[in-house]
Amino acid sequence: MARTGHRVRDVAEQSGLSTATVDRVLHGRTGASPRAVRAVEQALLELDRQATQLRLARRTVFVDVVLDAPGRFRDAVRDATEEALPSLRPATVRARFRMGGGESPAAVAALVDAVGTGGRVSHGLVLKAPDDPLVAAAVRRAADRGIPTVTLVTDLAGSGRVAYAGLDNAAAGATAAHLLTSALRDRPGPVLATVSHRAFLGEQERLVAFERRLAADAPGREVLRAGDVHGADDAMAEAVAAVLARRPDVVGVYSMGGGNAGTAAALGRAGLAGIPFVGHDLDADNLPLLRSGVLTAVLHHDLRADLRTALTQLLRAQHLLPGAPTSVPSSPQVVTPWNIPPRLRG
Repeated sequence: MARTGHRVRDVAEQSGLSTATVDRVLHGRTGASPRAVRAVEQALLELDRQATQLRLARRTVFVDVVLDAPGRFRDAVRDATEEALPSLRPATVRARFRMGGGESPAAVAALVDAVGTGGRVSHGLVLKAPDDPLVAAAVRRAADRGIPTVTLVTDLAGSGRVAYAGLDNAAAGATAAHLLTSALRDRPGPVLATVSHRAFLGEQERLVAFERRLAADAPGREVLRAGDVHGADDAMAEAVAAVLARRPDVVGVYSMGGGNAGTAAALGRAGLAGIPFVGHDLDADNLPLLRSGVLTAVLHHDLRADLRTALTQLLRAQHLLPGAPTSVPSSPQVVTPWNIPPRLRG
């Protein structure tokens, strides 16, 4: 057996053998049993792993979080990231935030291009951004600089990102269709689908799956669309009101993004308060709407778990944790006013 960088005494303590036996095994001398050889080999593996853990514990990893999202979601991501950081081991991970709302693809690409420049080292990027070629190209340039990207809650086609972390958007859209079909039964009328911004791939995936499942479960039920206003309440209220002015026979709503307070206000002014209304995320806006019954159900995923997943995949991409980066979509949880998670009931 080849000599290692570990002291004979340390190998002996780790294996439970005598120093004489360990020395015999390490130098390939006769007289050591197969069991002793296996014990020394296992001890060396364990000591190597411990040495790696100690080395990584002294390392600081810098991760940049770039978000194009409404303020309420940016706050939620910041809180979830800061909660996830202490649980990441063995390295010390620090996060820097670059945030905007309703930015142009060129502006988001500029934020990505700024990562790891100006003398600020970056070991990875967590990104929520519109699905746009300019942004995808910036992600590829970041990879060329040695900065891997994990997309968060909405994916980015053709970007070369190393993993996706967030909701299984197709499953969420299909679940929303099932919930509305079950609530409406044979009641005639169209349903309204609201989107924050059609440039986000996650919302596109939700909408496609919603329409397909609805067509299968309730053939002939029409889907009307409104939004594309970056989830702003006032703008969403105007967009929804414009649709309702043409089609006051709407019988249900599926909101794929934000602006639900605005949607609820428009429904109330149109005399449609109380119709089945399915939304996404248990954030500061949606919790009061769910508790009051304005939202029938919320499709929820644990953003804290998503951020832990995203940061873990970046550590894997940097070979600081074993395994290759892997996309880990989370299943939607259907939350009603009667099963709000305990930590959010206050």
